[in-house]
Amino acid sequence: MSTQVFCGLDWATQTHAVCIIDTAGQVLERFEVSHDHDGLAALAHRLARYGANLRIAIERPSGLIVDALVEAAHQVFAIHPNAVKASRPRYRSHGAKSDASDAYLLADLLRTDGHRWSALSPQSDSIRALRALVRARDDLVATRIALANQLHSTLDAFWPGGARIFAAVDSPIGLAFLKRYPSPASAAGLNESRLQRFCRAQHYSGRRSPAELLGRLQAAARGMAPALTAQAMADVVLSLVDVLTPLVEQIAALTHRIERFIESLPDGQIIMSFPRAGHICAAQILAELGDVRERFPSDDRLAAEAGVVPVTYQSGKTRCVSFRWACNHRLRKAITCMADNSRHTNLWARGLYAAARQRGCDHPHAIRILARAWLRVLWRAWTDRKTYDASLHLSALKATSSGGG
Repeated sequence: MSTQVFCGLDWATQTHAVCIIDTAGQVLERFEVSHDHDGLAALAHRLARYGANLRIAIERPSGLIVDALVEAAHQVFAIHPNAVKASRPRYRSHGAKSDASDAYLLADLLRTDGHRWSALSPQSDSIRALRALVRARDDLVATRIALANQLHSTLDAFWPGGARIFAAVDSPIGLAFLKRYPSPASAAGLNESRLQRFCRAQHYSGRRSPAELLGRLQAAARGMAPALTAQAMADVVLSLVDVLTPLVEQIAALTHRIERFIESLPDGQIIMSFPRAGHICAAQILAELGDVRERFPSDDRLAAEAGVVPVTYQSGKTRCVSFRWACNHRLRKAITCMADNSRHTNLWARGLYAAARQRGCDHPHAIRILARAWLRVLWRAWTDRKTYDASLHLSALKATSSGGG
C-alpha cells in the first residue's frame, strides 16, 4: 500500500500537519502531531497503517522528525521552501500559507514531481553502530550518576566519612573501600598502616597519602544512627556498591570500544582534530551529526539542530527571542561540552567566552555562544572533509576582522 500513497508533512515548532493522499491526489487522511516524544510515537503509529517505505515530503532535510522517519525505513524527500512557495499559486489563488494546505501541497508535489528530488540517504552502518554504542554509554552513565547520588545520600545519612575519603564515591577505589568498610563500625579499627595496605592492594595511584585519607575520614561528621538502623543502612550501601561496581566496569569497557571505533572513522578524525574534543566527546558529536552531508546544507541549520541558537517569534510589532527547547539534546550536550573544554587551551575560544561573560551572559549562555562559533568551523571542516587547521582558522579570523574577503 505504501507505493500507492504520498505523505506531506509541514514541520512547525510545536505541531506538525500531516496529509496523506492517493495516486489521484485525493486526501485519505489529515492529522496533526505534537513535536515531542508522544507526538513522534503517534506519527509512527498512524503512518504504519499505510505500510513500510512510505514516500514522505518535508521542507527540511534534518531534525528529530526526519531522523525518526528515515530510521523507520521511509523514503523522506526534502523539498526546498522556495519550491513550495513557488508552487502555492497552483493550489490557491491568494498564495497565503496554511499548515494544513501546505501539508497537502507537499504530498501532491511529491506525487506529480517526485522525480525532481532524491530521497534522503540513511546514515551509514558505521554511524548507526557508533550511535548505538554512544547512546548506550550515555544512558549507562546517567544510571551510574543516579545510583552514585543515591549512595552518597545514604552515606550522608549515617556515615559521611565513607563518602568523602576518596574524590568520587563511584570510583573503583571508592567502591572497593565501601565494599570492605560499609559502615562506621566496620572501619572502627582502621588505622594508617591498614589503609596503606588496602590502597596498595587496590593499586591506588592517587596523590593522597594514607595519612591524609585517614584524616579525611576522621574529620567528617560522625553518624548517630542506632545499631539496627546503621546495619540496615550498611546493607543498602553494599547493595548499591554491588550494582555500581559492574556498571562502572561496563561503562569503562564501552568507553574503550568507542575510543577505538572513533579512531577508525575519517569523520571521527575530523572532529577529534578540534581543540580538546577528545575521543568520547567527538564520538558523541559524530553519532548525532552523522555522515550524510545533505542533512545540514548550512551551519545555521546545524546550529538550530544543536540548539545553540535561540528561537525568534515575530508577529506584527511583537518580537520575542527565547531559549530553543526543541532540538537534538544529545548533540547540544556534546557540542557545548567540546566548547567548554576548548576555552581552557584555545585563546580564541577563551576570548570569545570571556567577552560573552563581560556582556552579562551567564556560564551556560556564554558556552552556547562559543559552541555556535565553533559550529561554523566544525561544519565547514565536516563539509569539506578536512581536519581542523588552527593556522587557517586564525588567518580567516584576521581577514574577517580586517574587512578582507
